[in-house]
Amino acid sequence: MEFISQHPVLVAAVVKVLILLFIVMTALAYLSYAERKLIAHIQSRWGPYNVGAHGLLQPLADGIKFLFKEDVTPPASDRFIYTMAPFLALALGMSTIALIPFGPPSVRFPNGEEAFSVADLNLGLLFVFAITSLGVYGVALAGWSSNSKYSLLGSLRSSAQMVSYEVSLTISVVGVVLLAGTLNFNDLIQSQHGYWLHFIPRWNCFPQIVGFLCYFVAAIAETNRVPFDLPEGETEIVAGFHTEYSSFKFAMFFMAEYANMITVSCLATILFLGGWLSPLPDRWTWQIYLPGAGLLILAAYCAWDTVAEMRGIARLQFAVVTLIAGGAGLLCLIPAVAETIKGPFWFTTKILAILFFYIWMRATLPRFRYDQLMSFGWKLLLPVSLANLVITAAFIVFWPLLRHP
Repeated sequence: MEFISQHPVLVAAVVKVLILLFIVMTALAYLSYAERKLIAHIQSRWGPYNVGAHGLLQPLADGIKFLFKEDVTPPASDRFIYTMAPFLALALGMSTIALIPFGPPSVRFPNGEEAFSVADLNLGLLFVFAITSLGVYGVALAGWSSNSKYSLLGSLRSSAQMVSYEVSLTISVVGVVLLAGTLNFNDLIQSQHGYWLHFIPRWNCFPQIVGFLCYFVAAIAETNRVPFDLPEGETEIVAGFHTEYSSFKFAMFFMAEYANMITVSCLATILFLGGWLSPLPDRWTWQIYLPGAGLLILAAYCAWDTVAEMRGIARLQFAVVTLIAGGAGLLCLIPAVAETIKGPFWFTTKILAILFFYIWMRATLPRFRYDQLMSFGWKLLLPVSLANLVITAAFIVFWPLLRHP
């Protein structure tokens, strides 16, 4: 207790890191489940269904499988770099999430620390881009250290692709920074507060629609997702940079990809979609009860499914889910709790919408050829991003002169 009283800031940071780590690791596991389920339904299949009710325990089964699967290391590989590459990829993918404000800074612990972010930096956006730009090293070192031609080809593709699209990704958000005049995440969100015509949110995705589209396309390429998943092109290079990886090392690359998806979705939400701000007018005070109402509707559906569809142990599992959803829904209807979680609710909803679009594209689009990928990045995306930046800067300079000649 004496240590806690002497170092309250450190203790609060450790608590927030542990809670965030638990939430993110759980989200990574169930994001893979959600992807398999959504793609299955899009393609008229069931997806994971047998391990737990509706397959809800499939991520646990996958984790156990990865932990106990044989870990094979190629004899000709550089063992140290081969082992460290997946750790580097996952660490870089998860460390940026500590800077994301999931709710307003006004919600604080008794010692004054912000409750919904681990660190609030004035140069938060610059720091995130500095970390994410290092992500290419995890993939490149994995391919090179494996001493395999297929892995090397995947890592070379990744290096060229991530460097190419990193330029467009960075330029596409400069317009938002010029409009807001800050690199602090909370200030970027607060700059989008208010409404046009009393009901249209003042989000940056409206005046910066071109920048938003450029950012989103470049972010998909940065995270090696369809249609830009050339480093993992199984049709021509087996599995790309992680061909020689197995067991939990492969799982770490898998989790790093999903962590990067969450990071770019968080950045898109902060920069273009108003962060934790509500899309509904502030005068609609009933909106604070939407999380509780949503959870109660989910609990009602789960209760019906438990009685009508579940059998055996699955019925018990879904009954537990029903009780958790119902209890959480009732808790969220308490006015003080509802007001506190309003920000995280809208932030999470926007992230889930972007992740759904990620998964939808994977089930829909074919993969680019490598020459198409590079041509698109340098000949179309980069010029459009630069044009958006120039037009935004010109507007900021000349609009005051036009209004007050």
